[in-house]
Amino acid sequence: MLKFAITGNIASGKTEVENILISKGFKVLDTDNIAHEILETSSEIKEKFKTYDIFDSGTISRKKLGKLVFSDKNLLLTLENIVHPIVKQKIIEFFNINSSEKCVFVSIPQLFESGMQNLFDKIIFVYAPDNLRLKRLIERNNYSLDYAQKRLSAQDSQANKIKKSDFVIDNSYSMSELKKQVEDVLKQV
Repeated sequence: MLKFAITGNIASGKTEVENILISKGFKVLDTDNIAHEILETSSEIKEKFKTYDIFDSGTISRKKLGKLVFSDKNLLLTLENIVHPIVKQKIIEFFNINSSEKCVFVSIPQLFESGMQNLFDKIIFVYAPDNLRLKRLIERNNYSLDYAQKRLSAQDSQANKIKKSDFVIDNSYSMSELKKQVEDVLKQV
């Protein structure tokens, strides 16, 4: 079984690539969904962040938590140290459940930051120019310009990640062009 990581910086279009692969019948795990589940259920996160204003009616507000951790690198590291090991465990479970598949895909935005690249045979990086990603964040997530820029700058540069990837999909164009690039990657493997 070939194990592919789909990665890319925030608002690059990883979800669109996932959807194309799912429509072609491939098994795809979205680690963003796992991270969201962890935020909803982790007593450790609630305990570590109990003194911060991140709760709405007793549950963790992803928006408030995001604003907090993206303005304090130590708090971001604390959060990642809780979330990443659980995500890694879920990825391994996904591989085991789907071991009869020829290839599987895992969308993992924090691939290099978490050090999980060694779990995969091939890495697909989804690229979009910074100005386009900034526009998407503001429109899609209703972020302020300042907060959107903080989110972009919190990640390592796309250029560094491209150097570590096997394939690059440029999501600067139309949906039909994106589909074509995904199909080109699939043909190569």
